[in-house]
Amino acid sequence: MEQIKIIIAGPRGRMGSEAVKLVTNQDHFELSAVVDHKYDGMMLSDLEGFHSIHNVPVYSNIETCLQNVQADVLIDLTTPEVGMHHAKTALAYNVRPVVGTTGFTTSDLEELERICQERQLGCIIAPNFAIGAVLMMKFSQMAAKYFNDIEIIELHHDQKLDAPSGTAVKTAEMISAVREEKSQGHPNEKETIQGARGATFNGMHIHSVRLPGLVAHQQVLFGSDGQTLTIRHDSYHRGSFMSGVKVAVESVMTQNTFVYGLENILE
Repeated sequence: MEQIKIIIAGPRGRMGSEAVKLVTNQDHFELSAVVDHKYDGMMLSDLEGFHSIHNVPVYSNIETCLQNVQADVLIDLTTPEVGMHHAKTALAYNVRPVVGTTGFTTSDLEELERICQERQLGCIIAPNFAIGAVLMMKFSQMAAKYFNDIEIIELHHDQKLDAPSGTAVKTAEMISAVREEKSQGHPNEKETIQGARGATFNGMHIHSVRLPGLVAHQQVLFGSDGQTLTIRHDSYHRGSFMSGVKVAVESVMTQNTFVYGLENILE
């Protein structure tokens, strides 16, 4: 397989450090540089936890990095604001972004899609890189054709910034594509504590749980006369996301369009 030169943004984060392991352990991947908000001008091997990784420069500015380093793909695992800037800048330098940051707005996604169309370059935005989570979303969409009453409960660690999670929103969007909008619960339902029923998306309720000890978990509950169905996925370690990152990096090299959601590239 042809060598793919990769830049990673956010290498010291919990997801980013896993991505560094992934890239450096694949024969057809080459880690060309990393982008970090600190340590500009240093080498990755100078940083704690990366002493065995040599000849990888650290940049604090994405544009400077792209001007000095030849790359095919940018893996961004930062924040929505930074990820958006990084993705747009990468596309301007003909580098394909693979972004695992959640919290993008609809206008953000539309802007990236427009840029990809103009430049005929691939870009993959994935709310969740865990293959099992993607299957959970696809199975939920299948079930929604037969169960119209649905609630989504997503559970994450207490340092997660966005709520609901990108996975929960993406799940709701996929379900809405096959389900007529319906307001659930009693028509005269009243919350005695505001927010008790969670957020509402096309009549579905989404509940966000944030606790230390959790990583990334989601269950979709379906109800019908005399029966319920629960579809659940659990990520216990951030290494669970790396199989999807690998698939996305390999796939984006053959893409010339914008892709939102890993389910769109899984066969």
